[in-house]
Amino acid sequence: MSHAELDAPEPTPGGETPAAAPAARKRPKPGERRVQILQALATMLEQPGAERITTAALAARLEVSEAALYRHFASKAQMFEGLIEFIEQSVFTLINQITEREAAGPSQAGRIVTMLIQFAEKNPGMTRVMVGDALVFENERLQQRMNQFFDKVEASLKQCLRAADGATPTVDAQVRASVMTAFIVGRLQRFARSGFKRVPSEHLEASLSRML
Repeated sequence: MSHAELDAPEPTPGGETPAAAPAARKRPKPGERRVQILQALATMLEQPGAERITTAALAARLEVSEAALYRHFASKAQMFEGLIEFIEQSVFTLINQITEREAAGPSQAGRIVTMLIQFAEKNPGMTRVMVGDALVFENERLQQRMNQFFDKVEASLKQCLRAADGATPTVDAQVRASVMTAFIVGRLQRFARSGFKRVPSEHLEASLSRML
């Protein structure tokens, strides 16, 4: 999620830049405020060792009232659901692209693992959501949804690997998909719990060669 850029002042017809106007806040476009809220939440989650994020702290970061947050999200759980939706859409769109462009098999599975590791490395705040650290004090359904996310990732890996084993998934394909999914989760957990110091891509190629 990229942060919005501020607009530069427009020059006047005479070529002069107008003086700074009184502090009049530009009203966000429809949907823009929702994105700003999710960006702020993701950024706060990037702080190593961040404790439970309250709506009061989130509102203070955005310089709005808590009531303003609830005009866009009915609850904090809905805000986290917005982040989870971003993760799901981003990752599964990329998985679809990989499976469409490359022949099924171990190499394709390796590409999916690499993509997920790189996504987490570029989005530390999202990593804390993916491994559940940011969801400890939140609604249980959020953690269940992330569990389902990794179940779908494992199913995608199994689909890639079964091509090398015949028309139907074999036990070997199921086991390897399970091991690769556990590897992803483990690398992401270490990344989050090290304060984002141990990057998940460490020795990634060598690790994949052992699994594949």
